[in-house]
Amino acid sequence: MRAVIQRVSGASVVVNGGAPRSIGPGLVILLGVQDGEDPAVLPKLIARCANLRIFDDGQGKLNLSAVDLGLSALVVSNFTLYGDTSRGNRPSFIRAARGEPARQLYQAFVDGLSAQGLADVQHGEFGADMQISLVNDGPVTIVIDTDDWKK
Repeated sequence: MRAVIQRVSGASVVVNGGAPRSIGPGLVILLGVQDGEDPAVLPKLIARCANLRIFDDGQGKLNLSAVDLGLSALVVSNFTLYGDTSRGNRPSFIRAARGEPARQLYQAFVDGLSAQGLADVQHGEFGADMQISLVNDGPVTIVIDTDDWKK
């Protein structure tokens, strides 16, 4: 799985033209699921995202997590995180998981993140048309690729 985590002062997602699902300060997590993903990585990825120390402490150091500060998260599925641009100008998405297995892992991530002690967890919908608005704070953006944990 791949997660792009952004520290934000606020964010929202509009799903299929509906009402915005918004958060104040916290995290925006774009989540990509790879084909053949091992669900065993989920607990570690969930904990890592929630407890990532990317918020300033009193001395201006990145020492606090969204959980420490009681902040929120917005999770959006994003198959394009597995776009392969090694050949040509049109990305290939063959490594991105499709259908029900990917949706289940995405939903398990959202559910698990909700149990981490964040103030609120909002989310998009797997496979839906979504528009995301955010104010990146810092900017602070971290990428976690669970394939790196195997090395």
